[in-house]
Amino acid sequence: MGNSKFQNRISTLNFDSKYMGMFVISKRYNGDYKFIFATRKGKTIFTSIGCKQKSDCERMIAAIKDNITVFGFTKYKKAANKYFFRLSKDGLVLANSRKYSTELMLSKGIDEIIKHAPMAEILDFSENDFVFPDGDTVLDGTEAMD
Repeated sequence: MGNSKFQNRISTLNFDSKYMGMFVISKRYNGDYKFIFATRKGKTIFTSIGCKQKSDCERMIAAIKDNITVFGFTKYKKAANKYFFRLSKDGLVLANSRKYSTELMLSKGIDEIIKHAPMAEILDFSENDFVFPDGDTVLDGTEAMD
């Protein structure tokens, strides 16, 4: 539910093409922070665990960007023939991937992280849930100009 909200926001952003992926920090309804790693087109590759402090998300992102090779990617297959991975370090699971229809697509998702995470842009949507104005606000402003 919340993921599509951010995917819509991300896909409308126009960012530098050198960034082929991005980390997006957001706040969950329960007040915890999380981040996703998404493709340039806004497709979520993985979602982090919940963190009580935004600084914890920032530290995890920095660690991933600085040295992705120290993180483990554990692959899983669900009964419904869906594949996913868990990103971990020192036995602690830090993120779960989206579901993939094939093992090849799963491997491509992991390759995307390894290739693009070190230079990925970081976006922070955690402070303001409404990055774009409501449609009513925009219409009210337009009508006032007439």
